[in-house]
Amino acid sequence: MLPTERIQELTSLQKQMGYTFRDILLLNKALTHKSYVNENSESMKDNERFEFLGDSVLDLIVSGYMIKTFPDFAEGTLSKIRAAVVNESCFADLARQMDLGKYLLLGKGEASSGGREKNSLLANAYEALAGAVYFDSNLETALELYLPVLGKEIAKYADTSRFRDYKSELQEYTQTHFNCIPHYRIVNEKGPAHSKEFEVAVLVQDSARGQGSGKSKKEAEQGAAKTALDSFNLTPID
Repeated sequence: MLPTERIQELTSLQKQMGYTFRDILLLNKALTHKSYVNENSESMKDNERFEFLGDSVLDLIVSGYMIKTFPDFAEGTLSKIRAAVVNESCFADLARQMDLGKYLLLGKGEASSGGREKNSLLANAYEALAGAVYFDSNLETALELYLPVLGKEIAKYADTSRFRDYKSELQEYTQTHFNCIPHYRIVNEKGPAHSKEFEVAVLVQDSARGQGSGKSKKEAEQGAAKTALDSFNLTPID
């Protein structure tokens, strides 16, 4: 049985989360670092197994949401966005928003060395908490709790050009809907050899669907592909 003071702490966290654990010991376990176990009792269990589970739960939530929300994004684009969200830095920031560090059970050495602010410990605890929620309830409950937060993180990157491979997205779209692939054609080159600018047009079924410019052919082709996707109403115009 947990001490009254600890139960009060965990009750506060549950109110913040908007979720009450059926088994509060699972929540306590999710917040127990191995350094605490090593210094107190080997019969206790740390949060590493829940961390392992939570990593998969959060990955599934993010992946499933993106597949449903962005049906025309190429696999490579989805992978880049997921990598930007499902990582230590992002989870540590989300843990800080919950002030999760103050609820961690840490060994004295880990606590005195600033463990409550370490990205690795915070991210691991965030994953472990998700694993504990799933274990205590089900995936639907985990979705309800975590998707609103993770959805905001995904939105930060979904419309960011550096995460979009417009050429791949356009090719997937044209293959699916027109049974063809787009063709790119240089329509103009200007500037000196060391600083050229290219203008490229993209054709779908011999019809011009977009044009882009850039310092390289690749950059111009990406711009042309984006314009073509805009013409199909598949991506917002920046």
